[in-house]
Amino acid sequence: MKQASLLSRVICMLFICSMLACKKNDVPVAPSDGIQHALITKALTATGDVAVPVSWYQLELKLIKESAGFTPPVAARAIAYTGVTLHEAVLGSMNRAPSLAGQLTGLQVLPAPERGQQYNWAVAANSAMAQIIRSLFPNASATNLALIAQLEQDNQQAHSGGCSAAVITRSVNFGKLIATAIYQWSATDGGKDGYLNNFPSDYIPPTGPGYWIPTPPLFQPAMLPYWGNNRPLLKGAEADLMPPAFSTNSDSPFYRAADEVYQKGKTLTPEEKNIAQYWADGGGTFTPPGHLVGLTAQLVNDEQLTLGAAATLLAQVGIGLNDAAILCWKYKYKYNLIRPVSYIHRYIDSTWTPLIGTPPFPSYTSGHATFTSATGNILAAYFGNSYAFTDNQKAADGFTPRAFNNFTDMINEAAVSRVYGGIHYTFDSDAGKTTGKQIANQVLSLHY
Repeated sequence: MKQASLLSRVICMLFICSMLACKKNDVPVAPSDGIQHALITKALTATGDVAVPVSWYQLELKLIKESAGFTPPVAARAIAYTGVTLHEAVLGSMNRAPSLAGQLTGLQVLPAPERGQQYNWAVAANSAMAQIIRSLFPNASATNLALIAQLEQDNQQAHSGGCSAAVITRSVNFGKLIATAIYQWSATDGGKDGYLNNFPSDYIPPTGPGYWIPTPPLFQPAMLPYWGNNRPLLKGAEADLMPPAFSTNSDSPFYRAADEVYQKGKTLTPEEKNIAQYWADGGGTFTPPGHLVGLTAQLVNDEQLTLGAAATLLAQVGIGLNDAAILCWKYKYKYNLIRPVSYIHRYIDSTWTPLIGTPPFPSYTSGHATFTSATGNILAAYFGNSYAFTDNQKAADGFTPRAFNNFTDMINEAAVSRVYGGIHYTFDSDAGKTTGKQIANQVLSLHY
């Protein structure tokens, strides 16, 4: 692995040649092969207004991957507060757009820019994102903390041209004020220390023939059983869907759903295996929420959105991911439903092995389907559902980028990938798609 100093220089190279905030001057960013895998590859061409957020989300994905305890819900939470911080730090650039304060649960008042004073909004965004990411990743390694400091310095230098020292200082301080206020609010949501206690020892799962039990290959205890009790950013949706009634009768809907997973696992095509592995995003990766915010940042860069438009879209996706995690985990521990591998071993074939290892929490609903549906529906609202795109997020892991005709196709592929992997029943994924869209609609109902 490359030394930290080299990676620092690589990140500097990627973004120091961006468009200046006060004196615009497009300069292509030098490409480099030094970025480690699971990062946003499209950041290599980031210029102009989007360079600041794209660079920070790139680094945040590295932190998710390398910081202990950042499981999918914990990662979704960090992504959400990063996005809200970005949005509020550049709100003054958005022609009287309303604040999220007063719209998000528990967020009442935020610092405001000084009237009549000039700000460099890219510098404010950079300062805010540096501070909130430091706060949200308190267990970041010394190497990654150095990268945060280096990226903050590089972005500020790249975007300060044409501005007075007073404007830069004012902008930096405003970004810090926003990040401090957002972090203080975030600390009261119930999830601040989730990374420290993914497997609480006081949780005792219910027992019975239809209930979740630890699954191979690791047989870990239940992960984040209380996450569904966290404060959502939006008014919490109720877990009012239900899985089919548990049954071992071969004519029952439940048995047929399990048998579908079993039969599919025996007849997977090479493409179906590739789909399952592409969307797996398991332990040690940037997680499904990281994959999806990475894709969002890629599209922001592809389309070279303005800083304000990028901030709004990234905030929307982050809010959706956070609340998707809370609602999905609420479902998981409301029903504590047995996983396909456990059901199949008990009632169909004790020797069966799924393609993908089963994660340590109940089956219903599918997190992947929920996360992807929330994000896909938000992106479709912005770009249109006829927007064709290519997901490059796993290219650095050796996967061929996947092309989609629209966001619905992406949602459906991510959802069915978990059935192919042997991890979920189809009804888990169908419910996740439904609840993810419900979350997206709530996000889109806010005023921006």
